[in-house]
Amino acid sequence: EVSHIPLLQIITLSGSAQKVTSFEMKGNLLTSYLAGALAVMVGIYIAGGISGAHMNPAFSFAMCLVGQFPWWKFPIFMVVQTLASFLSAGAVYILYYGMGGQHRVGEPNGGARVARLTDKLCLCPADAIWYYSNGTLTVSGPRETASIFATYPADYVSVANGFLDQVIGTGVLIVGVMGIIDIRNKAVPKGLEPVVVALLVLSIECSMGSNCGCPLNPARDIGPRLFTYVAGWGPEVFRWEKGRGQGVGGKG
Repeated sequence: EVSHIPLLQIITLSGSAQKVTSFEMKGNLLTSYLAGALAVMVGIYIAGGISGAHMNPAFSFAMCLVGQFPWWKFPIFMVVQTLASFLSAGAVYILYYGMGGQHRVGEPNGGARVARLTDKLCLCPADAIWYYSNGTLTVSGPRETASIFATYPADYVSVANGFLDQVIGTGVLIVGVMGIIDIRNKAVPKGLEPVVVALLVLSIECSMGSNCGCPLNPARDIGPRLFTYVAGWGPEVFRWEKGRGQGVGGKG
């Protein structure tokens, strides 16, 4: 029932990883947006008829407010959504970072905590993230890789504007989804609802992604951000600093 959440996150984060680590030779902003939107579509097709495909705590909260979802389930879903996102980030880390085989220059004590553990397994050589970042896991700078997993605001965005950006973006998403599933409205052809939701997500990413990277989904951002903290990027993943730049991907 929860398999759709890891699938959503793995596709979304991998789309961002491919864009970043290939120096935008094998991906760009639009492909990362498409990856996130299409991942939402696939997730709804997998679990829409089972659990309602709750992949976003904001959506679950909205459903509780309108009486379409029991409040007692909300904290359970929120924890599961966040944990699944955390584990998915680990899967993408393995897929794009590699596990062992080369010394990681610049990382404290010869490697990040997760990297040191996987080094001992000697499962495969270091790959795209290691190559792109020269072995250093950073949150800022020209070769930062933290934005693969979480979004960071543009330099010009204030805290207040960043908050407003997410309220409006998430509000558009929730109102749009509720309108799509409301049987009193002009019905979407049966079976195509996930496609229309994916188009809604893509439209929000293309129109509201420049300020904060369009995370929209608290679990999608918090889970991977926690993973980068424990995997070696450090506490800087929870800080905002001017001049660090912004990671923008398909983050819906």
